[in-house]
Amino acid sequence: MAMSPNFFNKRETELAAARHVVPLPAQGAGYGASSGTATQQGTSPANVAASASAAAPAPVGGSKLIVGPNIKLKGVEITDCDTLVVEGLVEATMDSRLMEIAEQGSFKGSAEIDIAEIHGQFDGNLTVRQKLVIYATGKVTGKIRYGKLVIEEGGQLSGDIQFGASPGPRAGNAEKPTLTVAGR
Repeated sequence: MAMSPNFFNKRETELAAARHVVPLPAQGAGYGASSGTATQQGTSPANVAASASAAAPAPVGGSKLIVGPNIKLKGVEITDCDTLVVEGLVEATMDSRLMEIAEQGSFKGSAEIDIAEIHGQFDGNLTVRQKLVIYATGKVTGKIRYGKLVIEEGGQLSGDIQFGASPGPRAGNAEKPTLTVAGR
């Protein structure tokens, strides 16, 4: 039986023409680009592009980096990040607006943050310009500077702890340290 030399190639060409690969829309508002792809069959390239752009939500509140559970991010400097959510392990230096460490999350290194919410662990140099919140499951150790401090019952804070966002005492600063202990 004689077969056409293009028999197999024809089928692959038809499949490739019927399938378009487009990026998945971002997960949630403002999470940035996705790393996966989705396959859409039987649609024209114009429809695929239109549906992908319509499905992708617009970023809200600036840039956001989420380090998911079981992810380890080591030896980096995180820049231009408005919000960092740590559900895994991060060993880094960073300057950001908001840092959230989930209960299973851990951050080691140096961070300068406007607002920090700690449910997990932080170890290192932490400067919180505005408000540091340590929840019942949170543990913060190291050299800590804060503007305002809230520690929920059960939360842990240890190390070199000072009021004020800058490492040394500020001349002419008449403000008194603010400490709030939240009960259950």
